[in-house]
Amino acid sequence: MDAIVLLKDDHQTVEKLFKEFEQAGDRAYKTRRKIADWVIEELTVHAWIEEEIFYPAARAAVPDTTDHVLESVEEHHVVLRMLSELAGPDPEDERFDAKMTVLIENVRHHVEEEEKEWFPKVRSALGHSRLGELGERLAAAEPDAPHDPLRVPSAHE
Repeated sequence: MDAIVLLKDDHQTVEKLFKEFEQAGDRAYKTRRKIADWVIEELTVHAWIEEEIFYPAARAAVPDTTDHVLESVEEHHVVLRMLSELAGPDPEDERFDAKMTVLIENVRHHVEEEEKEWFPKVRSALGHSRLGELGERLAAAEPDAPHDPLRVPSAHE
């Protein structure tokens, strides 16, 4: 699978979860907790495979994406810290929804920048074959990715 297609599929999966969360009723505590836990896992694995495999390849192939990569790693830092904070509180906690709302806003911004601003440059530079190889590496790395957001290196950088 093409690396960019795989990453966009991840983005779509998370967006669906965000919409489910937004549509869940205020009293749907168990559902909201379950969705938040799934978001934590999906985004943690996604951030790790991007940082470990995709970003270095993109940076090497398209040197003018270095600023985008560095900004993305900083955005990951913020998101991963937020994910770690969402892992603990009860969905009935008054700050739970606020944390999830800020997370959703941050992730949507990050996804928009990746997909519109620099994925096209990376696609052009790497080409179909190299993106296929990278996609295979990303998919193979997912089972080994951490599930704890604080185990992703950018959470501490």
